[in-house]
Amino acid sequence: MLTIRSLLFNAVFFGGGLIIAVALLPCLLLPRPAMQGGLKFWSAFTMTALKWVVGLRWEVRGLENLPNRPCIFASKHQSAWETGIFYQLVSDPSYILKKELLSIPFFGWYIARGGAIAIDRKAGASALKLMISGAQDRLARGQNVVIFPEGTRAAPGKPGTYHPGVAALYKGVDAPVVPVALNSGVFWPRRSFLKRPGCITIEFLPAIEPGLDRKAFMSELKARIEPASNRLIEDARAHHPLALPMEVEAEADSDS
Repeated sequence: MLTIRSLLFNAVFFGGGLIIAVALLPCLLLPRPAMQGGLKFWSAFTMTALKWVVGLRWEVRGLENLPNRPCIFASKHQSAWETGIFYQLVSDPSYILKKELLSIPFFGWYIARGGAIAIDRKAGASALKLMISGAQDRLARGQNVVIFPEGTRAAPGKPGTYHPGVAALYKGVDAPVVPVALNSGVFWPRRSFLKRPGCITIEFLPAIEPGLDRKAFMSELKARIEPASNRLIEDARAHHPLALPMEVEAEADSDS
């Protein structure tokens, strides 16, 4: 059943996504908010397909922790799921992402038009300067900035490397950083065709206000995100029988 549902989801996701991609072409010529609206619609389509085809819902916790001004969301990264969900959760998000993604037909064009901040990872210090200036620009015009501190997806329960770019961002802009925990990887695992039914939980944790030094900030960010994500993972495995078992993830790691 997991295989059939995942096949159906892929058919709906890619088929419907192609239709949406073509329909959004005129938004490239319209003001930026029009494209953001299109990306929000694409995100809603994906989440609806997951719910009705896969049986995968989502819930959000910690809304009381959201600042009343534009901020930086530093999110745990376990799955492709969180690359779209922020369009549903926060106002006018701008993702920080690697510039190679902009070369993807349709998707790359649209996220660039929507205000994404593209980074050349090989550019070193100049990339950090461009990231900071880009974030300052987005925050000044009322957008929220989304960054994945690990850079790439990490297996559930296994922290990736928290890269220093998030600390440079924290020090370079005058905005709170909201740590974000989640358990998406036990339902939509990295490098996996199967999508599992259940309920993804994403949780906004108390914001880290400006003022810490870089080392203290990095330590605090990781200390908030990792235990909270592990708690959500344990909760998912306890309440959803088809959530990715720990031993299956271990086998996938050994094969990679």
